[in-house]
Amino acid sequence: MRQSRWLKTAPVPISDAPWYVNAVAQIKTALPPNELLELLHRIEDEFGRVRPFVNAPRILDLDLIAYDDFISTPGDHLVVPHPRMHERAFVLLPLLDIDEDWLHPVIGKTAKELSKTIPVDQEAIEYSDNSSEN
Repeated sequence: MRQSRWLKTAPVPISDAPWYVNAVAQIKTALPPNELLELLHRIEDEFGRVRPFVNAPRILDLDLIAYDDFISTPGDHLVVPHPRMHERAFVLLPLLDIDEDWLHPVIGKTAKELSKTIPVDQEAIEYSDNSSEN
């Protein structure tokens, strides 16, 4: 339905890993949240994603950030909304492009409000194919 601009962002947590290219998309689907996440993981696998350790550099990382006002229950395999989305520039800055008034169903703050609390060490620049930064 909508897609944000592409941003190049520093890895979180800060490391010597390469910067990542990030965007947020709003989609419409008939799939329930768990099936949508399974589909995203299959797409990652098709692109050669491997998971050798937590926060390992990756060729593709597709996350289910939120699903309408759905809130998963403790113990679910699927955790929605994404548990750290409200702390991540690479999620919040592109989300502002789509809907700055999006309301976090657990925290009760808008994307715009949450973006004001992004840690200063989470750098982001607009991405272009000719970008040579980092």
